[in-house]
Amino acid sequence: MSSKKIESSKAPEPVGLYPHARQVGNLLFLSGVGPRERGTKKIPGVELDDQGNILSYDIAEQCHSVFNNVRTIIEESGSSWDKVVDVTVFLTNMKDDFKTYNRIYAEYFAENQPCRTTLEIKSLPTPIAIELKVIATI
Repeated sequence: MSSKKIESSKAPEPVGLYPHARQVGNLLFLSGVGPRERGTKKIPGVELDDQGNILSYDIAEQCHSVFNNVRTIIEESGSSWDKVVDVTVFLTNMKDDFKTYNRIYAEYFAENQPCRTTLEIKSLPTPIAIELKVIATI
């Protein structure tokens, strides 16, 4: 089965050596996607101190940004939002952020309802509160 590496020209640059996505047959596997903006270190809704530690963050703003980044990668890959079949969500603060994230998630996936797993983790590679790992058909 063929495999094709996909690099988005609009999504935030990866923070390591990995592609935005990989197509294998008719499946599209996205690498973990966070809320950063392309071409900058800016993270929507995050205030950092001089050492890069999180002072405060807005989970709603991060959710909207990460969902838009995922949509960008999916569409640039030749797929579409309605073809998302599985979402793994990583949150760094389940207790405080799940309710807001779950409400916003429901807005984005009102029509298409993929399988979903939500996990709390201690931290992510950059000072973000949410990251998505997505599988779609293409």
